[in-house]
Amino acid sequence: MNKIFLPNGMEAVKANYTESPLEEFNENPFIQALPPLVNEETKIKKLMVNPVFSIKERDMENMYRLQMVNRMYQFFQPLPIHLEIWDAIHNLLIEGYIARNPFDPAYVRHLNDSGKQVINRSYDINNRSNFRTTAGCGTLFGFSGMGKTTSVNRVLNNIPQIIVHNEYKGQHFNQIQMVWLKIDSPSVSSLKALCLQFIMRIDELLGTNNYQKHVSRNTSVDAMLPLIGQLAKNIALGLLIIDETQNIKNRGKEQIMNFFVSLVNSGVNLLLIGTPGAYKLFGDELRIARRLTGNSEIVFNNMEYDNEFKFLLESIWRYQWTSKQVGLTEEIMKVIYYETQGISDLVVKLFVYSQQKAISTKKEMISASLIQSVAKEKFKLMKEMVDAIRSGNPYKMSAYEDIKRIEKSNKADRSPEIEIKVLNKIREKEVKTNQNQNQMEKIVVPVQNRQNRIVVYDENDIRRIMAEGIKDEKTVYEILNDNDLIEHMNSWNDGVVID
Repeated sequence: MNKIFLPNGMEAVKANYTESPLEEFNENPFIQALPPLVNEETKIKKLMVNPVFSIKERDMENMYRLQMVNRMYQFFQPLPIHLEIWDAIHNLLIEGYIARNPFDPAYVRHLNDSGKQVINRSYDINNRSNFRTTAGCGTLFGFSGMGKTTSVNRVLNNIPQIIVHNEYKGQHFNQIQMVWLKIDSPSVSSLKALCLQFIMRIDELLGTNNYQKHVSRNTSVDAMLPLIGQLAKNIALGLLIIDETQNIKNRGKEQIMNFFVSLVNSGVNLLLIGTPGAYKLFGDELRIARRLTGNSEIVFNNMEYDNEFKFLLESIWRYQWTSKQVGLTEEIMKVIYYETQGISDLVVKLFVYSQQKAISTKKEMISASLIQSVAKEKFKLMKEMVDAIRSGNPYKMSAYEDIKRIEKSNKADRSPEIEIKVLNKIREKEVKTNQNQNQMEKIVVPVQNRQNRIVVYDENDIRRIMAEGIKDEKTVYEILNDNDLIEHMNSWNDGVVID
């Protein structure tokens, strides 16, 4: 992408139009200027962030290694849910732009008519005249600490925020396209504060002066709404992301919800991010809005003790700066899950703190007992909350808005076969990424217990099965399938007739 700078110094990219196999995309400059659609392997490569690491660093002095461990905070391991978030954001962008073709005479008339209405102060944000929106509202709700905001930011890092158009297919086309805008829901649950943040953020990014021209201390929300609707159209805003929606309180809920629906009806896509408190607050209204405008709902609960959680641990485990490397055992995995309950932020922090403790105390080795002592020392403020999650007691969990588990109603669960396939692709991409550095560790390695004895796994132990399969250069799917550890979907369809 050709990077350019706007007069205010902000970075943008010059439009580059990509031909698509889908003909409906090839007549719309807003869609053609977006990054092209990519396969799963490319998504994984673009999302993955591995910290700088070398095995030789384990021989360096303590003071340096204590700082190196902090590199783990840069780590990002894509999981199947992150690919869902990628798809949700790209689908919202494309679908929203379909009805907003700047070379469609009907849409141009709609823009001109609404602009005149704003000038004449007769604009009604709910009046769509002959314009039929294709915009939608997506939601991402889940536990605090699961990386909702981080995941969205990783996807947005691969999408230019501002695109500058000059010419399209030989025709003059002078247009700024703001692909996405991300703001936080104000803590005061005020629609006016949200509107002001929207206008000021656009002015900051584009160097415009909409706030100075149109807003004063006495400007009402009703006066700002038409401006916001028209401003979003003028800059071709593709996706408005509103984070921290749990800040919306009952007092301002209805007014803000009406504003969200109005924005979608005017052609702007929305992605709402929040903790379970937000889902509870206006879940019913969101379901109504989604039925009207289309939807992409993602629930981000804490991880179960399953393939995804174990895969996350396998991914971080090779980054050990302690001088004595330890293999990942079932005991260690269970201890980490017990202390973190599958909250990814706590998993990484516990791994970092445990290494730092091992280095600073000169034990130079991670163990289950060390992890337990570190969790007891470092997670004091989190203890009651983690205990509540561990109990599974809805009454105890209800005391904390951030950890109320959201039941995934109408969810099309991934089958174990599909999930393993996705995880296998991610692992294969990780191997390719790390081959040049020759730092990829085996999934299972012999470990020594406190009596310095080698642990020998039973014949049917999954760790032994995986280790032997890897020696034979088999993929994870092939190993599990050869050992009848995958239930195929065909067995589910016995007696089912599909028309």
